[in-house]
Amino acid sequence: MTTKRVKSQAPVHIDQTVSTALTAILGHDFDSLQEWEAAAHNWENIEGVHQMRVLFRRMRSALSVFRSAVPRSVSGHWARELGWLAGQLGPARDLDVFIQDSLGGVRGKLPLPGWEKLNAIAFEHRAQAYESVREMLDGERYAQFKKDFPRWYETSAWQQAELSRKQRNNLDACIGIFSRTLLDLLERQVLQAGTDVDRNSATEMHQLRIECKKLRYAAEFFMPITPGLDTFIGHMRGLQEILGIMNDVAVMQHLLDTLLQGQEDMDVIRYAGGLMGWRTRQYFDLLEDFDARWMEFIHAKHPWWHKHPQSNKITCG
Repeated sequence: MTTKRVKSQAPVHIDQTVSTALTAILGHDFDSLQEWEAAAHNWENIEGVHQMRVLFRRMRSALSVFRSAVPRSVSGHWARELGWLAGQLGPARDLDVFIQDSLGGVRGKLPLPGWEKLNAIAFEHRAQAYESVREMLDGERYAQFKKDFPRWYETSAWQQAELSRKQRNNLDACIGIFSRTLLDLLERQVLQAGTDVDRNSATEMHQLRIECKKLRYAAEFFMPITPGLDTFIGHMRGLQEILGIMNDVAVMQHLLDTLLQGQEDMDVIRYAGGLMGWRTRQYFDLLEDFDARWMEFIHAKHPWWHKHPQSNKITCG
């Protein structure tokens, strides 16, 4: 399986306006999307579906974090399309993770029969999920997206929309100033979600995960103009690993409900229960490090506070 990954740095530079930077970010991720499309047609390389789903989410996140310049009334259609496209890849990705990480990671470790049967059931469902992926990739809606979305961002269509004076000023602002304000805002949202979070509340922990992902995506967007953001992202990894395992356990619970529907083989049922317990235990073991990971994040240096020599420019371009 190839180890190729999405190129994380979009061609953003300090002389760009917010409008041109958004165009660059969307264009970079859309181009990367094309590189993974062929691989996503089957699970020979599961990174195909994974990376396409990440890219759809990144582009949707870009529209979200830039909404003070390009409001939902302008970007909403594309946000919905990107959400739908990512959702079409969800079942296949969930089954890839379940087969590789959950079933693969526990094989031979649970003293129970049933692994082979549960694995076979999962493969059957994955085949169906990938058939749905192929239908989406070869379908009219995705073809229309590939035709119309580049036209939208390449022409900066938001410039022709009805915007408030503040939104217009934000569009014309230099990306250096805008990025610092945005990263500050997103970090405050993480702190608000994570300070005194109830670790036994799936809802609160899920919200923290969402806020962390928004901040990480934004930090990746602005890495080319803010040296040190890669280090800052590194300080988030431990926290995101804990939250990621929590999400995997929640997804697996719903996935097993589907896989076991109508199932009467007690070996399979018992094995599924053992697997759920195993993965839940892994999560709670990781959760013991939550305080240390949280403190690492909140004490991480904020590289966007160290101003680029040109980041306070009044005019750009």
